[in-house]
Amino acid sequence: MIVAQGIQVNELSSGQYDSIYNLFSLAIASLGFTGLFLVISQGRVLKRYRNALIVSATVCFIATYHYFRIFNNFKDSYQTSAQGGRGTFTLTNVEFNEAYRYVDWFLTVPLLLVETIAVLALAKAVQKSLLFKLVPASALMIALGYPGELATDTATRLIWGTLSTIPFLYLLYVLFVELSKSLDRQPPEVRGTVSRLRIMLVGLWGVYPIAYLFPVFGFDGSNAFVARQVGYSLADIFAKAAFGLVIFKIARMKSEVEDPAFAEQEDTEVVHAAR
Repeated sequence: MIVAQGIQVNELSSGQYDSIYNLFSLAIASLGFTGLFLVISQGRVLKRYRNALIVSATVCFIATYHYFRIFNNFKDSYQTSAQGGRGTFTLTNVEFNEAYRYVDWFLTVPLLLVETIAVLALAKAVQKSLLFKLVPASALMIALGYPGELATDTATRLIWGTLSTIPFLYLLYVLFVELSKSLDRQPPEVRGTVSRLRIMLVGLWGVYPIAYLFPVFGFDGSNAFVARQVGYSLADIFAKAAFGLVIFKIARMKSEVEDPAFAEQEDTEVVHAAR
């Protein structure tokens, strides 16, 4: 097993431990049940948009699996002998494995872009062209960031962080320049929502480099460790679970615009099922 040993802390207070413990639990619940909702809700959108929901649910389920691994690893890494579990939690011989996050991001970040393109229902040639640019760049961004996470010195961390920024800037270009050419083909009712979807995605991605650069800013120790786990976890919840719900909203809106009869029939079935 590859273990990320860039930043380890030897002790956590009971409050710090509980904060991370509870946040990991929140991430598991949020991601898992959002994925389940998206699978169940496929029938509420037209067939052409169901792939977007399936990909979004897959993102949530992959993240849920990795958060189970992170959660269990965290419990093994930090333990206390204090009665009632209210004392200081010390690092055991089991290192806290930050690599779980990078494996997750390596899989889910490209899929987030896939679901974004899928919900737009563009011409196949346009979809293929965009995905050919977005997916490799996103995978390269994550791969280049990982060695910096392992680094114990600032220079190495900055070098890999800078290299990781290059494909990130290319992603911004594709999302805000090339993809904008396709927004005119979207129904006016959803054009604004789709535009905000890109801003939401990029804005949430901005949380990750901030947490990544904590050691560069001189923010270290147990407080930095807790802040990094909080930042990464909240960003994952919003970038995957909340983002998936926005994807569902767009798919639903486009289904209503393109086939009002389908939307009316689906609404009727939902009302009858609720009675």
